[in-house]
Amino acid sequence: MLETLRKAFKIEDIRKRIFYTFLMLIVIRIGSQLPLPGVNGEVISNWFASQGADGLNFFNAITGGSFEQMSVFALNITPYITSSIIMQLLTIAIPKLEEMQKDGEDGRKKIAEITRYVTVVLALIQATAMAIGFGRSGYLDKFDAMHVIMMVTSLTAGSAVLMWIGERITEKGVGNGISIVLTINIISRIPEDLMTLYNQFIKNAPNVGNAIIAALVILAVILVTVVFVIILQDGQRKIPVQYSKKIQGRKQVGGQSSHIPLKVNTAGVIPIIFAQSIMQFPVVIATILGKGNGNGIGSKILHGLSQSYWCDPEQPVYSIGLLVYIILVVAFAYFYTSITFNPLEIANNMKRQGGFIPGIRPGKPTSDYLTKILNYIVFIGAVGLTIVAVIPIFFNGIFNANVSFGGTSIIIIVGVIIETLKQIESQMLVRYYKGFLND
Repeated sequence: MLETLRKAFKIEDIRKRIFYTFLMLIVIRIGSQLPLPGVNGEVISNWFASQGADGLNFFNAITGGSFEQMSVFALNITPYITSSIIMQLLTIAIPKLEEMQKDGEDGRKKIAEITRYVTVVLALIQATAMAIGFGRSGYLDKFDAMHVIMMVTSLTAGSAVLMWIGERITEKGVGNGISIVLTINIISRIPEDLMTLYNQFIKNAPNVGNAIIAALVILAVILVTVVFVIILQDGQRKIPVQYSKKIQGRKQVGGQSSHIPLKVNTAGVIPIIFAQSIMQFPVVIATILGKGNGNGIGSKILHGLSQSYWCDPEQPVYSIGLLVYIILVVAFAYFYTSITFNPLEIANNMKRQGGFIPGIRPGKPTSDYLTKILNYIVFIGAVGLTIVAVIPIFFNGIFNANVSFGGTSIIIIVGVIIETLKQIESQMLVRYYKGFLND
């Protein structure tokens, strides 16, 4: 990784792109500290702390702490992420959008434009709900139309600016801009979380021996999780493809061998985000409305949906929510893969181009074979995702380690770093052709 960056800095164009990305990230972190006008940020922080971050930890992590501080970037890029997911689902359901997606670069530009509009609408809805909810709870300086409009406008504009910055990074910087914005938000929370772990398990340890053991355990868990995520992100099954030879004039062309790369973690982090969103939505709504703190059946259901109550030896009944969470992750892994990877379409394209999988007849047998392999790989990927997601939850439940980053955050960070480095390497190869990276 360091060698790749060192060589990248030797190329002027890539060096400018890296500096541009770095400057945009500085702008993001400055904006994350700007207080939202008309809101008492200290009161919001105290309220957030009083909730035990129940149901809000992950949301606060992906906003880089902006939500807890109630800055102008409090919504961050969550509306854009939601909008992108909605558009991906609608592309399957609406034929017109599916045609746009297959229409090349022009079609993708139209879908991107629609995604922007949907993002602004979602940000407007979320900002309005937050302004009214916080206003009724007395967290605004004044709960009147002017203060509500000011808060809604600021939050919506902040989300739109971050979306614009993400697109500019994609265009003029390195990597996927939106993913990089999300990653830098998560990374910004890690020092605070590590300090929390230090104060809880090392600084306050009964003796030096226990402190050393605690430090080694924390380090081992983080390293093992990161290594496992790297293996999971890079793992793939290569399906060999052979193309038939064709005669053009007096020459034989074709006959080359290739492969179809099927990633083990085909769906990425999307299944976890979907599962968390579904389970945490009722908890977040109840938290904002000040509900769910009693001993009734409704409160117990909310506790079962909240990760902070899972794997607690004193209250094992709430771990039923963990089983539901695991089932949702596996189900969404299959669902998302099914809408992004079409074995029948790939089989038909191979048949038209004279390609075939050795030992498998073209057409439907090829499609059935790909579906069988894909189902097997998706299951392995879903199990891997579940393990990564459950490791931090287990330690949080057993040892009460209250931190905002977890398996999902690590998957996002590692995945984005790997993809960004691959893009830098590909740009270097385009300029210096083969062999540059092996000098």
